[in-house]
Amino acid sequence: MNDDLLSIGQFARLSRLSVKQLRNYADLGLLEPAWIDPDSGYRYYRAGQARAALSIGLLRSLDVPLAVVAAVIGSGAADPEEPGVGERRAATALARVRDDLESELARRRRTLRTLERILEGGLPAAEVSVVREPPHRVALLRDVAASPERIGAVTSACVGRLLAALRSFPLSGPVRLIGLFPVDVEDAVPITVAAVLPEWHGDEPPPGTRPHILPGGTFARAVHVGPYDQIPLTAHALLAWCAERGHPPAGPLREVYVSDPSTAPPEELVTHLMIPLEEMS
Repeated sequence: MNDDLLSIGQFARLSRLSVKQLRNYADLGLLEPAWIDPDSGYRYYRAGQARAALSIGLLRSLDVPLAVVAAVIGSGAADPEEPGVGERRAATALARVRDDLESELARRRRTLRTLERILEGGLPAAEVSVVREPPHRVALLRDVAASPERIGAVTSACVGRLLAALRSFPLSGPVRLIGLFPVDVEDAVPITVAAVLPEWHGDEPPPGTRPHILPGGTFARAVHVGPYDQIPLTAHALLAWCAERGHPPAGPLREVYVSDPSTAPPEELVTHLMIPLEEMS
């Protein structure tokens, strides 16, 4: 056995990792021992492996997944045919982790704002009215949010695409936008954004959209005033009103965007939330 080899306990103290962590990283192929005694099975490391071990500890403390840690640790391996490729892949993987953390941070900030609103005003309540709504001829776009946290971003993207399509379409008046969302939210959330056009001559909808008739009927409606990310509070109150009166939520939940977010501040945005009700016999 070479004199420069360190026992796993010595190396654990040097690298600020536990023996259990070192064994786990070795089993994963992330940081293998320099030598394993074939008779005793004891594991030994070299001091030169300490930098890699400390880097693993640092990245794991930053919630970097093990697969990305492996890419970063192995990025320095020389490839004569593609120099620098490993470093670029590692940087790309770390950038994705950063983006995921930023998304999670934004979600938690929205959660905090919602909790603060509940602390200030109590559990959500809203004045609900029963209204009749005629059918509407609309142009719509559909997409899917990979998770509930992505609903806002995907909806905004759909609105942007729909407005871009309408710019080249001859219109004789203002356009009303309506978001359509499932009442029961699962992992993947279908998103639909529709534009109610004032007049629509011909059969062809705006480019990139599809024509549709949005059904009319009787709806329970609540008015939400405030940022879009606080809409779930008013939606909760609307669904509670329906449940108390024995109306099963047929869905989809309609969000009728009354205000223009480009001119109105977030605290003054007006959105009508509507749930279809079964026709009374």
